[in-house]
Amino acid sequence: MMLNSEHEVTPAQDHAISHRVKRLNIFLIKPSKYDDDGYVIRHWKGVLPSNTLACLYSLSHDLKERQVFGPHLKWRIEAIDETVQRVNIKKIVRSHRQKGVKTVVCLVGVQSNQFPRASDLALRFREAGLEVMIGGFHISGVIATFSELTPEVSRLRDAGVSIVAGEVEGRWESILRDVLERRSKPVYNFLNQPPHLSRTPLPQTPPNLVNRYAVKHFSTLDCGRGCPFQCTFCTVINVQGRQMRFRAVDEIVNRIRENFRRYKINHYFFTDDNFSRNQNWELIFNGLTRLREEEHIPLTFMMQVDTQSYRIPNFVSKAACAGCSQVFIGMESINEENLKAVGKRQNHTSCFKELIDEYHQAGIVTHLAYIVGFPGDTEASVQQDVLRLQTELGAEQASFFMMTPLPGSVDYRHLVDRGTILDADLNNYDSTHETVRHAHMKPGEWFQAYQNAWKSFYSVQNMKAILKKVRPKSYWGVFLNFVWYKNAIQAEGGHPMLHGFLRMKGRRDRRATFSLEPRWAYFKRRVQDVWHMLKEWVRLALEMEEVWLATRSRTPLETRVLDELGKVRRRVIEWRSFGLAELQEAYRRAAFALKMSGPSKVALPIRVPSRFGLWLRKWDVFSDSLTMTRLPMTRFWRKALRHFKSGRFFEIRIPEVVFMTFRESILLIRFFLCVLRQTRIFAFKK
Repeated sequence: MMLNSEHEVTPAQDHAISHRVKRLNIFLIKPSKYDDDGYVIRHWKGVLPSNTLACLYSLSHDLKERQVFGPHLKWRIEAIDETVQRVNIKKIVRSHRQKGVKTVVCLVGVQSNQFPRASDLALRFREAGLEVMIGGFHISGVIATFSELTPEVSRLRDAGVSIVAGEVEGRWESILRDVLERRSKPVYNFLNQPPHLSRTPLPQTPPNLVNRYAVKHFSTLDCGRGCPFQCTFCTVINVQGRQMRFRAVDEIVNRIRENFRRYKINHYFFTDDNFSRNQNWELIFNGLTRLREEEHIPLTFMMQVDTQSYRIPNFVSKAACAGCSQVFIGMESINEENLKAVGKRQNHTSCFKELIDEYHQAGIVTHLAYIVGFPGDTEASVQQDVLRLQTELGAEQASFFMMTPLPGSVDYRHLVDRGTILDADLNNYDSTHETVRHAHMKPGEWFQAYQNAWKSFYSVQNMKAILKKVRPKSYWGVFLNFVWYKNAIQAEGGHPMLHGFLRMKGRRDRRATFSLEPRWAYFKRRVQDVWHMLKEWVRLALEMEEVWLATRSRTPLETRVLDELGKVRRRVIEWRSFGLAELQEAYRRAAFALKMSGPSKVALPIRVPSRFGLWLRKWDVFSDSLTMTRLPMTRFWRKALRHFKSGRFFEIRIPEVVFMTFRESILLIRFFLCVLRQTRIFAFKK
């Protein structure tokens, strides 16, 4: 596989390069961002690998394998995802001091909210004399929007950092050659010449990052780039273009097969901004279906689609056959006027229910993207819209974002041209901060509406309603996504797309505009952070345990017992309010009915319990049978706490406290074991 080169290279040039440089070190760094206290956001386990990092890693290895700079040049290519790894600045700088070694640091895929962190890293590496390059959507968006560089980008260029705008397929060789020959350009602008993707190297997940994420054997892949629509808030159309470009189908299928054989990767997020507009979608689906059916690769994937995708003949059904488990739909709003105001005329709210139902019928989970802060939004209207998402549309998941004008979008250019005051801190451009004044919401109200949207959709009540409707094969996928989202919202206090699991902090990994905290002050901060996190984890565990108890699949005996209990009382009440005689009678009837239904209809042989056996089963703390809710336990603890606070210790029955503590512990252990078992096998399910 050959990449297009900008100029031919002679053997003499290769010899000159190899004579000066014996080893080329390439550090590809995907920077994270700072939190509001100035600390880098980094986690023990991340949630979403960087596709840009995988692209640059693959392009670099392709050049190495083809020996484009001569057979004697040694290469070191290291990929670093700062969301799950610490950037060891001293170690990288030391590698540059060795004789005959050239080290180049590439800050890749930098978004606007990541630019302050990327800028701090770039300047530190430049101070140490290293070659530094920076690219990504912020750089590309700035150059696509303005005729001159903005101050924050100019600062890096003036410090000797090479600015790279656009995509580097077909140009990576010439850029690195400039680095080796010490003639790097201040600015590389490829925006007007987007590369063809048909035969360029596909993204390759760096081996050192394969196990860094919460979902095992997970990777990303872009099958195409660009978008034909004209949404005014979108940066893709001006950075990657409206004319879509596509990778070769056979290369996509071969890479997925190779990834499974080498790394057992079998779950993908196709990062195409709109996969349903990929002209090769049917060929790709056919290829993936063959991998599943003929080569028995348990492949599943998630993709992004538009609201009209379900109208494409056979698209939904073929996606399901190919292993699509979830679709991320850019619904954005259910207010027709909002959609018209931002140029999203392809979205028709009257079709949203039909859209979701079509994917549900194919067994595909729907995930809606919803933006809070469109021109027509108010705090009350957002609340009503979120309620409609829950009650009318029936989507299993939703991601909420605050409307954020990003460089490269039409909205951003219009606001700048009108002289609108924008937030000067790019770190806040992460879709979770108010970066511009809203016409109908006062400062603070907009953010409150955004927070309420998360809390409402991911309330215990709504999660129960969702999981009671999903198909059994989708249950644990949706449940585990709830855990991820609730952890980010409650424990981390941020957006799920920005947060993983178990926050890691370094005292010195702080924004340059913040002072370095003394060790004792930092220690107290970390103690408070950990204590808050532990409290929120307990709260999260109890909430998700409640959801699990109410929605988990029931055994045949439990199902029959519930039917019999319903006949006895003709209403839904908690199992603890039944008398022992009624419970015994319900078990007796259920077991008899299952026995009479024949062995072919009973998964396990059922024995009619004795009276003593029924009594033991009722008080068996190791069983969660017929435990539909935590409410009785919650009421018990609240009552005990009231007695304790009021000093009425004599009303607290110690044996009951001991028993309830033991029961709570066993039930929680059962829940954790069940979840852990699913996290291990979920990625392998067909």
